[in-house]
Amino acid sequence: MSLDVSPALLARAEAGEVDDADFADTVRTSLPYAYRTVADLVAELAENGGPFADSNVPPPSDAERGQLLRALASDAIRGNLERHFGVRLAFMNCHRVAVFPLGGERSEEHRAFTSTRSQLLNQVPELRSC
Repeated sequence: MSLDVSPALLARAEAGEVDDADFADTVRTSLPYAYRTVADLVAELAENGGPFADSNVPPPSDAERGQLLRALASDAIRGNLERHFGVRLAFMNCHRVAVFPLGGERSEEHRAFTSTRSQLLNQVPELRSC
């Protein structure tokens, strides 16, 4: 299971739509490494500017790598993180995460980051079984 959902939030979901902020809080507490990675990159982008900020630092353990994979593979979680932080996310391999400002998904940098060429050039033997 990806998220630790409180009984109160589950009841609200069963009754109808869930507030984005409540869902973001669940992501923050359930997948702290993934949430913190995105938050840190958002802060870096705000501080340094530029077309994007990315991290190519491998997670410290398989548990943290799993959090990142779950967060970025889920359309709902990934979309919530994008809305919550006001960015577009890009993901490559098992742990390379990038944040682009809104609208940045139309940039040449985003196209290059998410291209098949870039994916191929970023392959390394250590990541084959991640």
